[in-house]
Formats: sequence, C-alpha cells, structure tokens
Amino acid sequence: MVRVTESGAVAAARWLGKGEKRAADAAAVEAMSDALQLVRFDGVVVVGEKEKDAAPILRRGERVGTGDDPSVDIAIDPIEGTSLVAHGRNGGAISVIAIAERGAMYDPGEIFYFNKLAVGPRCVDVVDIRKSPTLNIHAIAKALKKSVGDVTCVVLDRPRHEGLIEEIRLAGARIKLISDGDVEAAVACCDPDSGVDALFGVGGTPEGVIAAAAMRCMGGAIQAELWTRNTADAAAIAKCGGDLGKVLHTKDLCGGSECFFAATGITDGSLLKGVRFTSKGPVSHSIVMRAPSGTVRELTTRHHAHA
Repeated sequence: MVRVTESGAVAAARWLGKGEKRAADAAAVEAMSDALQLVRFDGVVVVGEKEKDAAPILRRGERVGTGDDPSVDIAIDPIEGTSLVAHGRNGGAISVIAIAERGAMYDPGEIFYFNKLAVGPRCVDVVDIRKSPTLNIHAIAKALKKSVGDVTCVVLDRPRHEGLIEEIRLAGARIKLISDGDVEAAVACCDPDSGVDALFGVGGTPEGVIAAAAMRCMGGAIQAELWTRNTADAAAIAKCGGDLGKVLHTKDLCGGSECFFAATGITDGSLLKGVRFTSKGPVSHSIVMRAPSGTVRELTTRHHAHA
C-alpha cells in the first residue's frame, strides 16, 4: 500500500507552492489510481474524491485493484492538506490510504462533517465527547500524569471553533492551531514524541474514517458525532438515516478483524517529512501500520529520477 501513497505524494510535491490546488490534486489522484490498479485485491472506494475535486476518478463506489481476493473497502485522500501544497506551506500535507474488510468502513455518503475527539492509548477509556472539552482535558491530564497546563490540544483554525478555542484556553491547556490536516493530527496523538495529546473539533467525515484506521493500528481512539452547518446538511443526514445524537467510536468508523493504514508526507509535518527532490531522484518518508498486530513501520524511500 505504501507504493500507492508514495506515488501520490511525489506527484503532488511537484506542485509545491505553485498555487494550483486542482492541478496538484489531479496529479496525486491519477498517480494513486494507476498504482491501485496493480494491487491484488477487489477494492471498493468508500471514501474518496468528492464532486468538487478536480479528478473524475477515485470516487465513492469505484472499483480498484486487479479484482482478485480479498474483497476490501478503501478510504483514500490523495492530498490531505491541498492548500498547504498549493501555497508551499509546512504543516503536514500527506497522501493517505486506509483498507479494511468489505463492509467494515463507515460510509459517510453526503454527510460532510463530524465533531471529533481523538486521543492516544493512555486516554482511550477516560474521554467522552458528550462531556465538555474542559472535563475531557482534565481527564487527559490525569491519565497522562501531567498538569492541565502541559496538555496540548490540536484544533483546526476555523471560525466555527472560536468558542472551543476560548474554552480550551480558559481550561488552561495549550493549543496548536492547524490550517489543514486533522488525520495527521489524530495520528500524532498516538505518538508520545509528537507533543500532541488530543484533537478536538469539527472536521471532515472522510478524514474521520481514515483516522479511525490509524487509531485501530496504534491503540488510540476517536469519537465522532455527526455535525451540521445548515438545513441542507441536516437533510442529508436524515436522508441517509444518520443519528445526530449517536456517538460513533473507532470501530464504528473502521471495523472488521484487520485494517491497514499508510501515509506518505508531501510537506513537512509533526508526523512525517515532506518529499525532497535530489539529483538522483525524489526521497519520500512514509508510515505503514496494521491492526490488530499493532505493527508500525517508518520508511524512507529513494525513488528513481523519473518517478
């Protein structure tokens, strides 16, 4: 699977700082689609490109792979953090894929947003998204045996989070605001060297499903609730039978007995380094994980110059 994310990351990285979001996305999508067709499985895209995205491929419902067993669900994001790539910013743009048994992944359909809470292994049993951020921060601090003032929370920098940010500040915790990339932020919660303890706030449903696969592999947890911006979102949730009052847990988002997660850095972030271009070819940095074994591999790959 890492060859798929490496292909997307290298293709996207060639558009770094060129101000072309759609071109970068299209390049990553095409590269990942080509790589997926060579993988020996019968894959169905559950989470993929959206109607607003540039490419007409890797859309929800598309079949990928050679068609051989096993039959799997796929969640894929050719560029998580398209704006970071287009504007040449660090912050953790990645190419990412998650794979699970057929029927094991939550299909968000036309539901766009989750309210999310993600934490690492030591905090799995102490948080509850139905409680206030303040109570959860205190529970996280106790579980990690640190002061509340040393707890670091990641939040997407969006106007909708003004109240959340103010509450976290009043609670006394540290805040790391990010412009994009809440999959990387969720995964960072499971890495004791990342300096990130929790992810709070509203983000995309696709990213929530992908992050759940990583949490399965690393022993962390994500909780999510459907979230609406307007009546159109509420209608979409009602149409698909969604329940605004239900808390979705990690295995609700990515279930089954096994799952896989792979990501390759495009720009530098807290989890992965971005792609470097040398005279001998691109150099990429990736992470590959599997559940239930909990195996986590970190890879540095030197590609041929024509990659």
